[in-house]
Amino acid sequence: MPKHDTPLLDQLESGPWPSFVTDMKRMAEKKPEVYDILGQLELSFKDRITHWKHGGIVGVFGYGGGIVGRYSDVPQQFPGVEHFHTVRLNQPASKYYSTENLRAICDLWDKYGSGMTNLHGSTGDLVLLGTRTENLEPLFWDLTHDLGQDLGGSGSNLRTPSCCLGQSRCEWACYDTQEVCYALTMHYQDEIHRPAFPYKFKFKFSGCPNDCVAAIARSDFALIGTWKDDIRIDQAAVKEYMAGNYPANGGSHSGRDWGAFDIRKEVLDLCPTGCMWMEGDELKIDNSECTRCMHCINVMPRALRPGTEMGATVCIGAKAPILDGAQFGTMVIPFVKVDKENDFQDVIDIIENVWDWWMEVGKNRERVGETMQRVGLPTFLEVMGIEPTPQHVKEPRSNPYVFWKEEEVEGGFERDIKEFRKRNAM
Repeated sequence: MPKHDTPLLDQLESGPWPSFVTDMKRMAEKKPEVYDILGQLELSFKDRITHWKHGGIVGVFGYGGGIVGRYSDVPQQFPGVEHFHTVRLNQPASKYYSTENLRAICDLWDKYGSGMTNLHGSTGDLVLLGTRTENLEPLFWDLTHDLGQDLGGSGSNLRTPSCCLGQSRCEWACYDTQEVCYALTMHYQDEIHRPAFPYKFKFKFSGCPNDCVAAIARSDFALIGTWKDDIRIDQAAVKEYMAGNYPANGGSHSGRDWGAFDIRKEVLDLCPTGCMWMEGDELKIDNSECTRCMHCINVMPRALRPGTEMGATVCIGAKAPILDGAQFGTMVIPFVKVDKENDFQDVIDIIENVWDWWMEVGKNRERVGETMQRVGLPTFLEVMGIEPTPQHVKEPRSNPYVFWKEEEVEGGFERDIKEFRKRNAM
């Protein structure tokens, strides 16, 4: 296939950073169809519109998800990308790969596709970029039979679950993120591969409130590790930090000398709830006011540790901009046990309660967070059987009207009015 003039794309190679354009030109020497990818992208830059048609329905037998259809709307000009389907692979928990596995995936993609991959994009999956329709079934056969891997999620279904490194590498992890991620991936195979929801639904699992997979911002169901009891304090280590014998922030200062450690400036005054103070040379924490932000633990990791009664907080409804703009997940359940002994049934029960409600009242292409916004958090909490807590309140009520339910008026509310009138008549 002929090379195309790409003056606009060439500009992307002129800066100080590595460019995908350079990688694609290198790949085109082995896979000539990549020249057509560059040519079509150049045309899109010139015309300021995409030249990919609407995806259409394409996939492998028995699966409704995992393949994202791509067709060029200028196939006569760029025949190499007449078909350019994206294949999503279900990544291993925490994205641990062996070099042997990665080489096998690359060999498979050289055989059936463009050779271009995306590890790892915003979807979380390992993404294989660009193949023709007739290659999908043989690719899928070799992927599942020879490599023992599966497709990921795409469309209005459960997307491929993802998690942080968890207890495999991180001392702060409050539950085994990898175990939960794997267990729920296997449990929900049908929901991953056969779209049946109003729109996409994402799980993400973070082992602690540092939230290294940004679950609170990027997932419809975020399980974020936390603890129920008090932060553990090593007072001797606190003194060592104050004396400058231990480096703060785990020693990570980006090469800069920030001066002597100041516990008041760097920890106490930065606590969002002001729940920490010094009594003499001892650090005190009012754990009832602690919001588990992890700042103090991150700054003084040798002196402070999460409590021992560990579990997770459930946040529901995060999304990137679609209809109403980006939003974080809403804290719905402050603490749930993440128990392998009962096959994570407590977590599964919460998930399926959400799904039952959302599939009934959610509109087409409406994420669960948007459904919650539309019907209101009080209704959602009632459906979920959750007692409201002060932490559920986003802002003071601005609507002056209060609507009471019939049973509230006929029952307790009416009784309170009678008691009030009786007391005032005496």
